[in-house]
Amino acid sequence: MGTDIFIEVGSLQGIDIARRAVEIASEKQASNIVLLDVRDICTFSDYFVICSGDNERQIRTIYEDIEQSLKTENEITHHNEGTIDSGWLLLDYGDVIVHIFSEEEREYYRLDELWQDARPVIRIQ
Repeated sequence: MGTDIFIEVGSLQGIDIARRAVEIASEKQASNIVLLDVRDICTFSDYFVICSGDNERQIRTIYEDIEQSLKTENEITHHNEGTIDSGWLLLDYGDVIVHIFSEEEREYYRLDELWQDARPVIRIQ
């Protein structure tokens, strides 16, 4: 007789994932961190976390630490996009999408303005 092992995957709520991503980004000295509630205006996600890093090393660190920390809580990304040298990395947790930008790319894409009708939950300058 075998023993079944069950691992609960994805037990955190969207807001908890988003707040954890904000916390980690803040610990890694990300700048201009924003958590937006997009539930009323977006069909593919509930929350966006948007933050900036000063250089490629910091952007990589923010990205890796968010991914690894949430993985220890059994939260696995559905999809990842971007490269360090592109200046924009994305972690897609379904209900939460984390955008990590260089300052230049954030200014270029202006997601904060694009989603200006979203409700800001957290804003850390």
